[in-house]
Amino acid sequence: MTTTMEPPLVVGVDGSAGSLQALDWAVDAATRHGVRLRMVYASRWERYESRLPSNDEPSPEAVAEERVIAVAALRAQGRNPALAVEADVLPEEPLNALLDESRHAVALVTGPSGRGTLTGLLLGSVSLSVAARAHCPVVVVRGGDANVHGEHGRIVVGVGDPEEAPAALRFAFREAAARGCGVEAVRAWRHPAHQSADHYPLPTDDAIEHEELAGRELTEALREPQREFPGVTVHRTVYEGHARKALIDASATADLLVVGSVRRRRGFGLQLGRVSHTALHHAECPVAVAPQE
Repeated sequence: MTTTMEPPLVVGVDGSAGSLQALDWAVDAATRHGVRLRMVYASRWERYESRLPSNDEPSPEAVAEERVIAVAALRAQGRNPALAVEADVLPEEPLNALLDESRHAVALVTGPSGRGTLTGLLLGSVSLSVAARAHCPVVVVRGGDANVHGEHGRIVVGVGDPEEAPAALRFAFREAAARGCGVEAVRAWRHPAHQSADHYPLPTDDAIEHEELAGRELTEALREPQREFPGVTVHRTVYEGHARKALIDASATADLLVVGSVRRRRGFGLQLGRVSHTALHHAECPVAVAPQE
């Protein structure tokens, strides 16, 4: 049985449609994994909360924020009354608050964008920055209803940089085991002679060697997660071309796309590679970024 001492699954809410979709996804995920759910609404307004001197009433902003988190809590409890749920309004900027929450969470869930942004276009800056810098796996809930609701029965994981792959594979297999679905592991390779997508030379011994090497690397990368999760069915895909295209195409019929990211202990700014960055902006299903320390 889960105890309150175990790390929770954290979801950021702000009252937007995207965050409510993320909340529903997080409720289902917490239920699958048997962990408690922590909802947080980070708002800088709380710093400047004013109270009327006559009756000590909270500011309108504070009332609105408490309403957002209360509605979120009711929605979560309505979706699963048995789930252990906690909710909190944090007097911080959203990015700082979520990064701090990520230090003590099994995973962090966000929507693709908050209020005031153009949904359906590029990922919001807060979600992108959280995915790049969080201390735990981050799931950005995006995509069509069938993808978000898990109707395809398939998790896609990109197997690229050897530094990034172990964390991504571990997350993908653990999620697949909890869902009872399969994993498609994708390893992309490129022949040096391929200068553009419009000019493909005939197969050569060199090209065959590159493809076989990619296959061996994929098999080796899968060895440990398959040993740990023997019940998960795995489909291997060795793709000639850009990994970004392979994963975005595969996301159309996936319930989750998992990519890796290496956390650099020195340096500043975003720490996402091109593949992770593209997936977060353009995938047609929820995207998980699993950090490899």
